[in-house]
Amino acid sequence: MTLSVVRDEKTGVAVVTLNRPEKHNAIDLETAAELAAAWRGFRYDEAIRAVVLTGAGGKAFCTGIDRAAEVPQPTSPYAIDDPLLTIGPKANDLWKPVIAAVRGMACGGAFYLLGEVEFVIAAEDATFFDPHTTYGMVSAYESAHLATRLPFGEAARLALMGTAERVSARRAYETGLVSEVTAPGEEVGAALACAETLASYPTGAVQGTVRALWTTRAPALADSFAHAPHLIALGNLPAERQGELFGRRGKGRGKGFRVR
Repeated sequence: MTLSVVRDEKTGVAVVTLNRPEKHNAIDLETAAELAAAWRGFRYDEAIRAVVLTGAGGKAFCTGIDRAAEVPQPTSPYAIDDPLLTIGPKANDLWKPVIAAVRGMACGGAFYLLGEVEFVIAAEDATFFDPHTTYGMVSAYESAHLATRLPFGEAARLALMGTAERVSARRAYETGLVSEVTAPGEEVGAALACAETLASYPTGAVQGTVRALWTTRAPALADSFAHAPHLIALGNLPAERQGELFGRRGKGRGKGFRVR
């Protein structure tokens, strides 16, 4: 199993943990399927009324899709098979509140998850970045999520600067991506405290409020997602050239970037 799910029926809270620390919690096809199944399962689990989402290992919350995962693509520029499109709670029709607890790196495809939680609590050592442009790829779905959670200029800077710049937890808090910053190791506890409060309230009122909040974002995301396949098809370098850039710059990952 690449996903850990711990349920606490007494508090009504479940903790979902991405459990591939050796891969910085990158998402392969198995993890994507397990995430979708977990979210859909919670819809029928009346004992669970709120969820905390986190990553194992302390070095990364999630670093997006595992580049070793082979995903055949359709030949049409208007279609794309993206396994990350179904990894979030809203994509699986779950309207129970989900709170993310982030420590370490959160980058690239991590925003498919962070874009579908109610709010984010981050440790002081968390950093946020999107490597797509660095490696010749269009940030489409990720940018759509960022643009609905951040001021436009901040979303644009994060998406465009690639690996050259990482947004600190403190800056993410200042711009609204993160709602609370904790000492390292305390982020899950803080998220649990919020989740337990939400789980103690009448569930219909909480889920209705989640749904009401989401209606303000869903139209913008739907419109952006409709454009994403052909923007990716037009703008991405061929896979082999992406791999060349990834190999060349990946050796220096962690060096030469700026944290703000």
